[in-house]
Amino acid sequence: MKHIRRFTTSLCLVLSTILIFSGCAATPPVTTPRSMTFAPLKFEIPRSERVQLKNGMIVYMLEDHELPIVSMTAYVKTGSIYEPADKAGLAALTGAVMRSGGTTSMAPEKLDQELEYMASAIESSAGTDAANVSISCLKRNLDRTLVLFADVVMHPAFREDRVALAKNRTIEGLRRQNDDAKEVADRELQKALYPNHPLGRIPTIETVKGITRDDLVNFHKHYYHPNAMMLAVAGDFDKKELIEKLETLFPGWEKTAVQYPVVPPVQRDLKPEVLLARKDISQSVIRMGELGIDKNNPDLYALKVMDYILGGGFTSRLTQEIRSNQGLAYNVDSRFDVGKIFVGTFVAETETKSQSTVKATMLMRDIIEGMTKGPVTDEELKLAKDYLINSFIFGFARPDAVVNQQLRLEYYGYPAGYLENYRDNLAKATKEDVLRVARKYLHPEKMIVVVVGDEQKFDKPLSTLGPVRELKLENGK
Repeated sequence: MKHIRRFTTSLCLVLSTILIFSGCAATPPVTTPRSMTFAPLKFEIPRSERVQLKNGMIVYMLEDHELPIVSMTAYVKTGSIYEPADKAGLAALTGAVMRSGGTTSMAPEKLDQELEYMASAIESSAGTDAANVSISCLKRNLDRTLVLFADVVMHPAFREDRVALAKNRTIEGLRRQNDDAKEVADRELQKALYPNHPLGRIPTIETVKGITRDDLVNFHKHYYHPNAMMLAVAGDFDKKELIEKLETLFPGWEKTAVQYPVVPPVQRDLKPEVLLARKDISQSVIRMGELGIDKNNPDLYALKVMDYILGGGFTSRLTQEIRSNQGLAYNVDSRFDVGKIFVGTFVAETETKSQSTVKATMLMRDIIEGMTKGPVTDEELKLAKDYLINSFIFGFARPDAVVNQQLRLEYYGYPAGYLENYRDNLAKATKEDVLRVARKYLHPEKMIVVVVGDEQKFDKPLSTLGPVRELKLENGK
């Protein structure tokens, strides 16, 4: 025990000495995240392989053998911009019932059962300017899943009861379309920014009721052809074997010259106005916007930097002032949605209590206008560029994301080298560039403002913002 006590005493003396001398050492400098520095991020974009099948179909492929899974997405050049105005909703219904309605050789119940047994999935849809049919399956079930995929793409049955079911679901959604105030604001701003244009056209109960099974059949027959379709494939497969399978997968499906309706140009000379959608809610939904740019605009990169500084994150000017300093809103942001085919939009948005509706809207206008008054700070510029450049890699986190992204570049006609030069082009943006594009593309006094809320509770009359036009909210009309 004495030895133990002596050892313990000696150990305490040694530890005390260490602590004393440690206390005498200089206090290390405090490091904050903003003061930390890192080596430049180096990242090579994975390359997928592009081939064209004999039937004209273009295929992008990227092998990845980490998991025994294969995913594939077809892009078909069609969408709601090509549907007749009196049949609004036709493209979406066609896209949905292609899969849910079975095929001419397999009832939908049997198709569902076989896919479930294999743990495979086939899904179909159609959006504004593209339709998709996708699969996901285990490697061992790829051959059979591909056969079913080709059957869905080439020979959809559009069974009458499934068409009726899809129409009823769409109509029910239209009946409830004004339940969510945010959806109301987004929809009405879209309509106001694209008047008399397919991009601003919204399906109604009347247009959906007028769509027949024959309309779906004819829409599919007109637009779904191999030379109008591209495939993005990623996962555990052999490229050579896959190409051989795809060459024989679509027997009798031949190239066809697709005639596309002429889509009118987007109307640029919009009249600024304030739109009010009365709704008995305690919080107002505010949207303001104007037309922006398309993907071919050389100001794209400076605009992205400017947009991030204005409303792109928690450090943005909109968030710092309206949320952090004024406490008027939980969420506030802005964004340039760059158009891939047509000109896109600039939208600023927030939600605030009814009693601060006009104050918040005017403050948003002032902050947007402030971007045009003088250059951004060095810190703002660096933070925006670092975020945009470094977050670029997250678009390539999965093989299927990589191959789909590279396919979409060709589908939408992006310039060669777009991805490879993206980060360098962002890095070139200067404070002068940011100020120039802010002055060129931000016009708060000309923006269309949409407010959804209870005008009786507003802090000031909405006419303080400009002439007001009231919107009549009728579900599905």
